[in-house]
Amino acid sequence: MATAQLTTDRLAEKHRSTLDQALDTIRTRAYWSPYPEHPKAYGADGSLDAAAGLAAHQSLLNTRFDLDQPGTDGWTGAETSPYGPSLGIEYPHADLDVLLPAMRAGMGAWRDAGAETRALVCLEILARISARTHEFAHAVMHTSGQAFMMAFQAGGPHAQDRGLEAVAYAYAEQTRTPAGRAGWSKPQGKRDPLELSKEFTPVGRGIALVIGCNTFPTWNGYPGLFASLATGNPVLVKPHPRAVLPLALTVEVAREVLAESGFDPNLVALAVERPGEGIAKTLAVRPEIRIIDYTGSTAFGDWLEANARQALVYTEKAGVNTVVVDSTDDYKGMLANLAFSLSLYSGQMCTTPQNLLIPRDGITTDQGPKSYDEVVADLAAAVGGLLGDDARANGLLGALVNPDVKARLEAAAGLGEVALASREVVNPEYPDAVVRTPVIVKLDGTKPDAEAAYFSECFGPVSFAVSVDSTADALELLRRTVREKGAMTVGAYTTSADTERAVEEVCLEESAQLSLNLTGGVYVNQTAAFSDFHGSGGNPAANAALCDGAFVSNRFRVVEVRRQA
Repeated sequence: MATAQLTTDRLAEKHRSTLDQALDTIRTRAYWSPYPEHPKAYGADGSLDAAAGLAAHQSLLNTRFDLDQPGTDGWTGAETSPYGPSLGIEYPHADLDVLLPAMRAGMGAWRDAGAETRALVCLEILARISARTHEFAHAVMHTSGQAFMMAFQAGGPHAQDRGLEAVAYAYAEQTRTPAGRAGWSKPQGKRDPLELSKEFTPVGRGIALVIGCNTFPTWNGYPGLFASLATGNPVLVKPHPRAVLPLALTVEVAREVLAESGFDPNLVALAVERPGEGIAKTLAVRPEIRIIDYTGSTAFGDWLEANARQALVYTEKAGVNTVVVDSTDDYKGMLANLAFSLSLYSGQMCTTPQNLLIPRDGITTDQGPKSYDEVVADLAAAVGGLLGDDARANGLLGALVNPDVKARLEAAAGLGEVALASREVVNPEYPDAVVRTPVIVKLDGTKPDAEAAYFSECFGPVSFAVSVDSTADALELLRRTVREKGAMTVGAYTTSADTERAVEEVCLEESAQLSLNLTGGVYVNQTAAFSDFHGSGGNPAANAALCDGAFVSNRFRVVEVRRQA
């Protein structure tokens, strides 16, 4: 007991103020982050600078990544960077019948530690990950295809923010009920009162499974991982087979911190599949798995929701993100903002706009009326100008994450009139990288054959400029899209108060997150932890939001013990 108290005191001294600030920020929704965004901020206080981070990454290549997990029955790994090189790393393959019982063994001590200690241990894990951000950035870059700066920020501090946000929500939900014993006394008139002593303990549900994605392994993986761990659950991390390294590093750090803090390191473990093994389906229906977090295709997300009946299933699936263009008082700013949103990471974000709904009679702007054709041509020119320099293009686009994205991009050109053709960009550092600029295709929103194209997700650097009869028709199409297909994001440009209210009403009724009139350095496909909700959980694109109370509150139950006073 003394050792646990010393551990708590040490961690509280390091991290309690960070936890308090996170708790305050999820209430105020202000901007805040304890994790630096700039690469030059690292290198002091034991953190890795750029050179040390690269060296640490390179030291892992063509090696065996040993986590000392129970039940290891072999080794596997077949990651190839979207930039070309094979990583050559082997990871432990688990005998689930050995590993899963071992993970449950530490639950009692982890439960008894209490919400604060669990939160502080999680913050120590995040702090150590933050110190290795440069190393993690290379791991994310060479598994997701993100350009380095995006991998550094989105895969590093922004992912860490989302993890911390989940810990803050988990702590807040667990501490709604008083910790320790509470006295209860019910008056009985002339008789002695009825008196009980009551104790309330948050108890985790069981092993949580995180099914990682290829494009954002840490950003999408950390909310579920830390929400489950902070609420008392062991966490088994099953990475996407093409993006193992970032989550393997995460598991390594978590196991190290748990052991040093006096807890069973098997509370966090890694499950890597052999080529073609497909263990996600096997794991998802095992009785030991009580929570599942998943980001990926609609088809597998739907399968999980239908078949993993023993578990709580949190999914982020596909949607059709839409922008309504009605009018603007900053035409140049609107075009620049949209061009960047369409280009960032080659459109391989679940928040990237796909459909641009534009009245066929055109829009009003600060530069005078603009026809549908002019708007589309000007947007194409803005994208072309943004990506005209190959060095800049490589920095924004990254690489296509897999051949399926390339195939969709090439097929899109045959769906309608091409307003902006995709072009190949050579990456001089990585000549095998597949880098392509976005394609913009014009479609008539009134034609059924066009609807087949724009009414389904086309993941990657593909956008459809859809002509509609009026803004009212655009809003009706928006409503139907969100209701039937889902959307992670909605954008709109208008100078009309009535139209603005109408767009808001659609998004409120259909539970879609809305961004209005973005013309500066904030983009519809970016969200800030502690302030923005990623998804709403209220439309088919996702059944949960990152992050709110609902995302964490059902990962534990409060168990009461009553004693006669």
